[in-house]
Amino acid sequence: MDSYALLKFFWAGILCVLLMGVGIMVGMDMGVGTLLRFVGRNDGERRTALNIIGPHWDGNQVWFILGGGAIFAAFPTLYATSFSVFYVVMIALLFSMILRPVAFEYRSKVDNRAWKASWDWVFLISGFLPMFIYGAAFGNVLEGVGYHFDWTGQYHQDQSFLLYLINPFAILCGILAVALSVYQGGTMLMLRAEEPIYGRARRYATRAGWISAALFALGGFWISHTVGYVLDAGGDPGMVADPLHGQHVIRVSGGWLTHYANHPALWIVPLAGIICMITGPVFLRADRPTLAWWTGAGAWTATISTVGIAMFPFFMPCSTRPDESLTIWNSSASAYGLTCMLVVAALFVPLILTYTSWCFYIMRGKVRTADVTHDSHSY
Repeated sequence: MDSYALLKFFWAGILCVLLMGVGIMVGMDMGVGTLLRFVGRNDGERRTALNIIGPHWDGNQVWFILGGGAIFAAFPTLYATSFSVFYVVMIALLFSMILRPVAFEYRSKVDNRAWKASWDWVFLISGFLPMFIYGAAFGNVLEGVGYHFDWTGQYHQDQSFLLYLINPFAILCGILAVALSVYQGGTMLMLRAEEPIYGRARRYATRAGWISAALFALGGFWISHTVGYVLDAGGDPGMVADPLHGQHVIRVSGGWLTHYANHPALWIVPLAGIICMITGPVFLRADRPTLAWWTGAGAWTATISTVGIAMFPFFMPCSTRPDESLTIWNSSASAYGLTCMLVVAALFVPLILTYTSWCFYIMRGKVRTADVTHDSHSY
């Protein structure tokens, strides 16, 4: 494998790590927003929940920005095509995420019950919807996306965005992402809140953990009976970024399990996901929220890794003309661009991990409702 192919492979791995960061860190904040109305029964308790993630939520959004930025810079053909295919869905995602910072800033500006209740609903929507879309996107690409290219390389969409939204498998994946998000958010509330928020968060997070395990297992069974995509010929790792030539793709029932069938040791990845989703609620019931948080992170990591292994080297299979499917090999940037980005990533990814860890360490400890309600600078 030449240096260009290695760069492509390396950047696919970085993208996978960034997507895990979105699930773990952004999903945690979104989970708190989804749970806000349920774990907080009065204004003080809800403000407490918001101030638990208040110092971190905007910093955690960096993972979302990095994920989109990595696709844009490392795999521009994928960026252009996917953002066009899912344009309406992307607008809904961005709109819901724009509402989120507005809700943080405006909720406590007016001492009116109806005003605050309205913003609490905004938190629920802006927590639930982005994670649902995030998970549904994985479901959509696993089933194949309707698009094709003409001889000039221009993209054409062959499927209505409504079919992506009402796709049963995509809905299952969306609910799975929401459940993992609620679990992660619930464990964060347990780490930093006291009773009664602590007990309520434990109850909802425990349920979310069991639901995640059930949906993950159901999704695996579903995929085993779904038509998957297999790279039958071509697809040279060092090929130019041209989706119109150089590969032959076939559709096979259960095709997404090909790598697992050829390399049985890979089954340890989805197995680890199931174990994390099952043991997480056990840790919650034993009042071990730190262990529960890390098993939640493990569940996100294993879930995204499971999909990545199944789809390799595909990014976005084409259901209309399978040979034009976008892969790691045919949708990447130039070797020069990937090399420059590698230098930048080597500098900034460790920096992001360092300052994120430092922020959580400095702002550790319990957030108490009495302190929040008497602090005019809190959310």
